[in-house]
Amino acid sequence: MKRILTFTIILAFLTLQYISAQSDKTDANVIGHVVSEGKHIPFATVAVLGTTIGTATDETGHYQLVNLPEGEHTIVVRMVGYKTKQQVIHIQAHETVEVKFDLEVDMLNLDEVVVSADRGAQKRTEAPVIVNTISPELFQTSQSISLGEGLNFSPGLRLENNCQNCGFSQVRMNGMDGAHSQILLNSRPVFSGLAGVYGLELIPTTIIEKVEVVRGGGSALFGSNAIAGTVNIILKEPVTNTYEVGVLSNTIGIGVEGSGGPAADYSVNAHTSILSGDHKTGLTLYGFTRKREKYDANNDSFSEITPLTNLTLGARFFHKFGARDKISVDFLTLNENRAGGNMHDYPLHQRQIAEAVDHNMYIGSISYERYFRKYDLLTIYASGQYLNRDSFYGAAYSLTDYGNSIDRTYNAGVHYKAVFTNSSVVFGIDNTSGFLVDRKLGAPVFGTDVEGETIIVGNEPHTLIADQSSITTGTFAQYDLTYNKFKFALGGRLDRWEVKDLAHEGVEAKSANVFSPRLSVMYEIIPELKARVSYSQGYRAPQIFDEDLHIESSGSQQVIHVNDPDLKQETSHSYMASLDFNGLVGTIYTGFLIEGFRTRLMDAFTMDREFVEGSTTVLATRSNSDGGATVQGVNMELRFKPLRHFEFTSGYTIQSSLFDNPEGDFAIKEFERTPNQYGFIALDYDFIENICFSVTGNYTGSMKVPYFGTEAEVDGNGDPIGELRTSESFFDMGIRLTYDIKLNGVTMQLIGGVKNLFNAYQSDFDTGIDRDPAYIYGPFMPRSVYFGIKIGNF
Repeated sequence: MKRILTFTIILAFLTLQYISAQSDKTDANVIGHVVSEGKHIPFATVAVLGTTIGTATDETGHYQLVNLPEGEHTIVVRMVGYKTKQQVIHIQAHETVEVKFDLEVDMLNLDEVVVSADRGAQKRTEAPVIVNTISPELFQTSQSISLGEGLNFSPGLRLENNCQNCGFSQVRMNGMDGAHSQILLNSRPVFSGLAGVYGLELIPTTIIEKVEVVRGGGSALFGSNAIAGTVNIILKEPVTNTYEVGVLSNTIGIGVEGSGGPAADYSVNAHTSILSGDHKTGLTLYGFTRKREKYDANNDSFSEITPLTNLTLGARFFHKFGARDKISVDFLTLNENRAGGNMHDYPLHQRQIAEAVDHNMYIGSISYERYFRKYDLLTIYASGQYLNRDSFYGAAYSLTDYGNSIDRTYNAGVHYKAVFTNSSVVFGIDNTSGFLVDRKLGAPVFGTDVEGETIIVGNEPHTLIADQSSITTGTFAQYDLTYNKFKFALGGRLDRWEVKDLAHEGVEAKSANVFSPRLSVMYEIIPELKARVSYSQGYRAPQIFDEDLHIESSGSQQVIHVNDPDLKQETSHSYMASLDFNGLVGTIYTGFLIEGFRTRLMDAFTMDREFVEGSTTVLATRSNSDGGATVQGVNMELRFKPLRHFEFTSGYTIQSSLFDNPEGDFAIKEFERTPNQYGFIALDYDFIENICFSVTGNYTGSMKVPYFGTEAEVDGNGDPIGELRTSESFFDMGIRLTYDIKLNGVTMQLIGGVKNLFNAYQSDFDTGIDRDPAYIYGPFMPRSVYFGIKIGNF
């Protein structure tokens, strides 16, 4: 019966496809070219508004649209670096119309389209909330191999390394840690917390179309854990027939005295897009592989930069059934192995220290889009992530510290955007479910003694550490209205979340209904200057977070992260106000943004460490603070282009993150590992045709960093009491030079450069088997020199 039903569905689908294909053959065609200042523009996007019909110009700047529906259409052309242009045409069956476009240069990329403001495409400058973008060009300028490296080049964002052994990293936004930010993949919250522990290094930049960053207020449309904001990773979509292959060789720690010697870092990437002749079907294939050796900064045989191997393969497919509907399918597999510590030639359990993880992650998604009325759009989607992680966090030749984590995340929903004359509304419903199981070969069993002190009462083999389900179902809506010079966005999301701890008997499920409102107002003071204010509310449910399954290991202690059984939901109230200028200052194209933010955290999460009596185990327990916390500051961004072939971008953040009352191990109000100032610069100068010189830099201010290593004071039991140190500030500067060689429609690009030119790198790493692996701060890498080559029709 099931086979008959399946066959019937397939037959009906193919029949509809055949009927649709026959009815679409109108032989109404549009041909033309796209130029600017007399030069043809290759790979410009050409689309028919309100339909799924679209293409891109070829290498010569020409395009064609075939079998258009009869009637009136608006054809729009978009290209990064040029102002969007559109024309209205009337076309009949068996008619071919020539439409030419002459684009005006957009020096500040003001016509860039973003989707993260309201789950629908709109110009970035017209969005009621600030949306910053990180483009492939910026990834190339900074020579960012992985996503994490490029996140330093957006205002309010800072990537930090949290472990010498395994390289666990997180992105901090507006002074809050990684768990406060929502990572989206193609606008879907399917990138789980566990994946986020190492996932920012797993995703290569070569598969990314762009990254959109919304600071604050993301929770109203995208769900929980968006207190600080959202980072939306948009993968490349096939728009024309393209291909590219690149090889990069990077030498880490070159010319650095006192280190264990340079380390090699090799990567190879390739991608291609293939489209059918009628542009109704497209496929993008991409692959990436990387091998990085371990780097020992202080020559003590222990790694400061973790060795790793990575293999990423993926595909993106679309098919247009007709002029107004489209299906898209994505698949991505990421395989990575990393193993930090020492004695790297030995099996993990025969090393003095080893923190190792072997990731096998699979991500898939499918979405269906259908236009109604003129520009209304219905989207139905489903996506999932499966992560199988084998791990070892152990010291002193331990046989019991092997583990395995299985993490499954699903997201499915539907939303509809209705567009009216001067307003729009988007509404929908979605569900995000996560199921996490973590097992260890051996794990301590905790209890209490007669005095109430935490003690280890045994060690169980094959221990189930965590078995958690986290299910959130939400409905959301947002109404946008343009009235004279004002634009209003009023939205809200109603969530029902439930977290179950299935690993421990007698633990009741936690659940709540949460309403998250969002209000934004934009006012156009003059066409070049816009003012925005906003308020939003968000929350984090008391679930297992990304770092909870990461164990810091040394010979003297093993730090295990747990949640307090009485941990409550954390709630936020965020306020933002900004001025955004984009226009000419004299003869110089200038963009300037100043943005003030204030986030009030209620029942804020804090972390306390406690040595388990009679052992080297430390419990780091997350609990709710006695009061709340306030994070506030100012983000600034400056862009200018005095010349057509010169561009400068910079960002700077001044902020403070304070608990109401002293918290944590050192009873301080300041957030640990959070500098009050940080920023970036990026400069590109095409001083000779086909040659580009780039300069980048990241500034990290001083911060409070906890230290529990070999030099820390000890208590009567010999356990480190720890101390709070103030780090120095850093400016990490890089330079890059590229040379393009044109070969009959193919471009070969030669690449060379230096990262961290002046070796602004931490100089006081802890040493030896008893070191504190979490005592790490500042830039990710010391001075590094790289060379590469890239070939394609880019």
